[in-house]
Amino acid sequence: MDEFHVRGAEVSRELASQIKLNHCRVLDVGCGLGGAARMLADDYNCNVTGIDISQEYIRTAKGLSALVGLQNKTDYFWSNALDLPFENGSFDVVWTQHVQMNISHKLKFYSEIERVLTEQGTFIYYDILRTESGEVNFPVPWADNASASFLGTAFNMDDILESLCFKNLQTTDQTHKGILFLKDLFEKLKMNGPSLLGLNVLMGGSTREKLENILNGLEEEQIILQSGIYKKRAIN
Repeated sequence: MDEFHVRGAEVSRELASQIKLNHCRVLDVGCGLGGAARMLADDYNCNVTGIDISQEYIRTAKGLSALVGLQNKTDYFWSNALDLPFENGSFDVVWTQHVQMNISHKLKFYSEIERVLTEQGTFIYYDILRTESGEVNFPVPWADNASASFLGTAFNMDDILESLCFKNLQTTDQTHKGILFLKDLFEKLKMNGPSLLGLNVLMGGSTREKLENILNGLEEEQIILQSGIYKKRAIN
């Protein structure tokens, strides 16, 4: 429940294994309940800061970190991703999963990420993106209707990041793995019913419909899952 994105903790560990993280200062933008932040702090001895626009998520993230003894390696702030409360060059790594779909000002969002990264710092993302002609059937986990959804395309994301001080090191299509994960999830729900501490706790009674709309969108190629690793270029 504390990894509120397709494939959950599995994909967080997969992404973490692809970059150098030991003893890094990490910022998790849109940290939710802090599951990924705690994993990075525990497995890689990182100092992890998480920000989220939901005060309830931040309060819960702090409580969960204290519960498992990671309060000295993690910190969480209620903050807007478009106005990060940190000095320039504060972090070695910025990490974000399933966040940009709720942000209309993409350039400002990625500019803030670039600003708080050190020179040669790493930006890693895992996101849902739409195809060029893709449409989304609502509701979905990030939005009940179109007024709250601002899905970007892979092309637009790369274009924005390249216009800033970023170099693309790697992009990976995660769509097939996401489809398999969701199909497996529905099989488990069919056999066992909803978990007492599953995503339904966060999404309520519309959980199944929201997840079905994601699965249908992925299968019909209206949306894709993609991860990427970018390196901040030094300014000459």
